[in-house]
Amino acid sequence: MNDSITARRPNTLMPERETWKLMLYVAGQSSRSLNAYVNLTAICEQHLRGRYQIEVIDLFLHPQLAKRNQILAIPTLVRSQPKPERKIIGDLSNTERVLKSLDL
Repeated sequence: MNDSITARRPNTLMPERETWKLMLYVAGQSSRSLNAYVNLTAICEQHLRGRYQIEVIDLFLHPQLAKRNQILAIPTLVRSQPKPERKIIGDLSNTERVLKSLDL
């Protein structure tokens, strides 16, 4: 009998292969907007490779979406899938905070 057994608790909240749907609300190509996109892409590639979709929504081009989606500051990241929805404001440079906020 093997005395060292590694138990792995299955994550019942999220299937391993579920696609994450992320919407990044920006205002044009400002440095904060570009940094947020670069930071988000790096985080997704490291932690969600092959399991994410990023939609960039430029509020300069679609200002009506800010009110409809309750976007109060930019850049704002919205995780629409998996549920529940989560929002993160800022350039996403604090990786630990982003991971915690996204529940990764």
